[in-house]
Amino acid sequence: MPDPLLLPCPSCGATNRVPIEKIGPGREPVCGRCKSPLRVGHPIDVTDASFSTHIESAPLPVFLDMWAPWCGPCRAIAPIFDQLAAEMAGRVQFARMNVDDNPHTSERFRIQSIPALLILKGGQEVDRIVGVQPKAEMLRRLMRAIT
Repeated sequence: MPDPLLLPCPSCGATNRVPIEKIGPGREPVCGRCKSPLRVGHPIDVTDASFSTHIESAPLPVFLDMWAPWCGPCRAIAPIFDQLAAEMAGRVQFARMNVDDNPHTSERFRIQSIPALLILKGGQEVDRIVGVQPKAEMLRRLMRAIT
């Protein structure tokens, strides 16, 4: 029997153990603490205020998309980022942060160009991808960083 997935709740930050058989089309696991949907396979939106709860204390590595709504390249990679989130559900947590609305975290990681994709473990950056990259390259860098 495969190990259950450890999924963070996007609402309260609680870590939930979810059996793999409970994840699939038409099935939406909920948080054991607050009963909010866990949004398996979807990136969560984080802010300066929620960064500590959702990213620094995440039990999984985090792939963080630093973006802005006016950025064309950011919008171009969004569907690829969403595809990777669905494919890597339970192994990596995917999150997005609008750099215009969250200057503190943007400054902390010295974001000078977007899109910037940060791979984090325990809130610490282990790799960074800047600019538009093909899905295969994003996946290669992500796998290299988390293994």
